[in-house]
Formats: sequence, C-alpha cells, structure tokens
Amino acid sequence: MTPAKRMEQRLKRLQEHLKRENPVLVEAVNQYRELDAVAQKLGLLHGGESYATQISWWPMISILGTFSAGKSSFINTFLDMDLQRTGNQAVDDRFTVITFSPDNQVRTLPGLALDGDPRFPFYQISEDIEHVSKGEGAKIDSYLQMKVAPSEKLRGKILIDSPGFDADEQRKATLRITDHIIELSDLVMVFFDARHPEPGAMQDTLEHLVKGAMRRNDSSKFLFILNQIDTSAREDNLEDVVSAWQKALVQQGLSAGSFHILFNDKLAVPVADGNVWARYVAKRDADYQRIMARVDGVNIERVYRIVGAMESQANEIEQQAIPRIREALQRWRKQVLAADALVFGLLAVALVAMSIEFGYWEGLLFNPPWLAAFAGNIWATAGVAAVIVLLALGLHYWIRKRLAKRIAATLSKSESYGNLSAAFLKSTAFWRSIFQSSPAGWGGRTRRRLDAIRHATDRFVQHLNDRFTSPSGEQHKPKSA
Repeated sequence: MTPAKRMEQRLKRLQEHLKRENPVLVEAVNQYRELDAVAQKLGLLHGGESYATQISWWPMISILGTFSAGKSSFINTFLDMDLQRTGNQAVDDRFTVITFSPDNQVRTLPGLALDGDPRFPFYQISEDIEHVSKGEGAKIDSYLQMKVAPSEKLRGKILIDSPGFDADEQRKATLRITDHIIELSDLVMVFFDARHPEPGAMQDTLEHLVKGAMRRNDSSKFLFILNQIDTSAREDNLEDVVSAWQKALVQQGLSAGSFHILFNDKLAVPVADGNVWARYVAKRDADYQRIMARVDGVNIERVYRIVGAMESQANEIEQQAIPRIREALQRWRKQVLAADALVFGLLAVALVAMSIEFGYWEGLLFNPPWLAAFAGNIWATAGVAAVIVLLALGLHYWIRKRLAKRIAATLSKSESYGNLSAAFLKSTAFWRSIFQSSPAGWGGRTRRRLDAIRHATDRFVQHLNDRFTSPSGEQHKPKSA
C-alpha cells in the first residue's frame, strides 16, 4: 500500500470516528483533503502527508512543570482516583498519556501503543525524536507510556502528565516531545512549586516553556499555576509570593496566559489563624473553579481550533510559503544568470585564446583548416551545431541544478505549512524556465481553491456559533460540541 493510500485510510477512519463523536467536523476532514491537494501540488507536502495529522482531533490537556510541583497530585484529585504516583522526588521519568477506559480497568501500555497508532497525536513521534537525538528514537518506551482509566472526566479528552523537567542526557528528546505536546494541546497547565520560594531557580526546560508561550499566537491556552501555596500561610504572605513569581515570569518575557494558585487539601496543614486559612482556601477555590471552567471548555475550544487551524494553513501557504518560494526563485535566477555569464564567458575567452594559439585566424577572419570540410555539408554542420547546443544546455542545467540544491539547503524542511525546500526544488525542475517567477502549482486556480477553503471555514464558524449563541436574541437550546 502506498503512503498516499495509507493516509487516505487514516482520514476515512477519522471521519468514521467523528460521525459518532462530533459530526460537525466530518466535513472539515474533506476541506483538509482539499488543502492537502493544494500543498501537494506546490510540493509542500508529499502524497503520504496531511495537515489533518498535524493537529489532535481529540481535546488535549497537558500538565507540565518541574518535578515535585504537584502535577500528579492534581491529576489524581481531578480524576478522583490514585492513578499517578506522587512524591517530593521525581517518581516518573516518562510522559504519560491518560485516556478513558470503557471496561472499568486501569491499564498501563508501552510507548509503542502511541507511536504505532495513527489515531493518537504521537503517531511516529519516534522518528522526530531520532532526528533531534540520534539513537533515542528506538527507545520510545523510555519517553512515553499510556494509561487508561475508567473516569468519566476523561471521556472525550486526552490528559498528558509530564515527567519532572531537569537537564540530562535525554533533554533534547524531552524538549522535542514537549514542543509537540504544546503544539497539539488545547490547554497547557504549567506548574511551579511554591515551596521553592526563589523564582530565579527557574531554568532550562521551565524557562523554555515560558519563552515558548511568549512566542505563540495561541498563548491564551497557557495556565501558569503556583502549586502548594499553603506553605506560605504561616507567614501570611500570599500576595508577596505570588507577586514574586509573576515578576519572575514577566522578566522571562511572559505577557500572556493566566496565573493561578492551588494546594491540595489532603496534603496541606491548616494554620492556627482561621481567618488567614479561610482566605487561602477562598482564593484556592476561586482559582480552581476558573481552571475547571477552562477544562470543561476544551471540547468547544477544540472544535474552533481545528477549524481555525485550517484557515491558518491556507493563509500561511499564500502569505508565507509562496512569497518565500518567490524570493528563493528570484535569488536562484540571478545566481544562474551570473554563473552562466561567468562560465560561458570564460569558455569563450579560452576558445578564442586557443584558436589564436593554433593560428586559426587570418586577421579578423576565423579560418581554421578543418572548416572547409563542413562547407556545403548541411547535415554535418547541423550535427556539430546540435552537439554544441546540447553541451551548452547540459552545462547550463548542471549549473542551475547545483545552485538550486545550494539554495534549497538554506530553506526549512519543517515549516508548519510544509517542506519549503522541497517546494522550491519542484519549482526549479528542468522543464521550468528560470524566468518563471511563480512557484510550480501556483496560479489563479490554486488561489481560488484556497479562497474556497477560507469561505468553507467561515461557514463552519457560523454553524458553530449557531450552536452556542443567538445574536438575534432567539431562544434555543445549545447543543454540546
């Protein structure tokens, strides 16, 4: 089975699932197929790739942060079951993907269950790990595991618990998985440990998370949580501790995302001053309710995010990929013309010098002794001319191919909209003139196809809005996403 056929089967299975879980998104898969066709025509994707696989069609909530920050305790409290091991030291060194179990059983499955199943957002993640850390891709079970649990709060969602972040030999691979998780997640909770009051201790990967949030255009999905804040109750300095952490995050460049405090009732030790403790509990409860409201809303946010991602891809192709390919083509054309002028000029000078050396000139008349052999012989003259033209064309195409490969090596192969390098090489194929400024596959018809995708996105958004709101004030019962 070809990669293209395997991808088509994967998209069909996705649509079958969506018919049961979220019918409104079934047509969105067809629009992704149309977007894939445009990208494949341009060379940004090959036949076995699809933009539909770059997003998670299941709502994803990720829990990130340093070890001992209370991530696992939060998950256990949320699920109302002791699923994850907890402790003050690192107790789990793998990313755990937690999903719903329909048979009331808790099971732990190896990382291969995620890496080898195209229905999950970690399909073939081992290949990405191998690219950034050679030899680590085969150790996928050292990085990922899946747990299934019979909690209704998991139905229709994917929850991800991260290992404690510390610099180690596997740091590159850990960061690669972290970036992948953040990219796909609808809600990202970053936990800090309030028991370590020095915010300046935040380094390496945690710093990576904060700066990563600042660079993203969907930074509103980040929740920064100062956990175990009850340790400051004895000094009654809640506001000072929170302010110090917020200041530290701002110094890292953070200007988006919301900040919350939490602590676990089962682990906290109330202070003697009832008023102080009541204030801490009230603040914690208010923040927990806000966090749960975001958790409950991920199903709706996921639908909008999928539809929005489709329009973003269409815009990125037209507004980012095409201009960059055009710029690369223009640079390539100038280099080819300059190289042709230089090479053929030097050849011409060399041939003239050789002809003078051999005495082929009589004043300004070129009259070599072998020229008479071609006089009156049209076929021989045509044959020699054809050989000269073919040699010149061969040299020209060799030059343009070498220069195309050199420029392609400077272009990215892993942009969000696809392989820019491959698209450029497709536009420099031997049958295309160097004077063609438009990329291969780009034209009025392709632009209209992208416009049609954007119009379809607008219709999807309107349809979704009709499910949840009524600007006219008409009464209707909202449907679940």
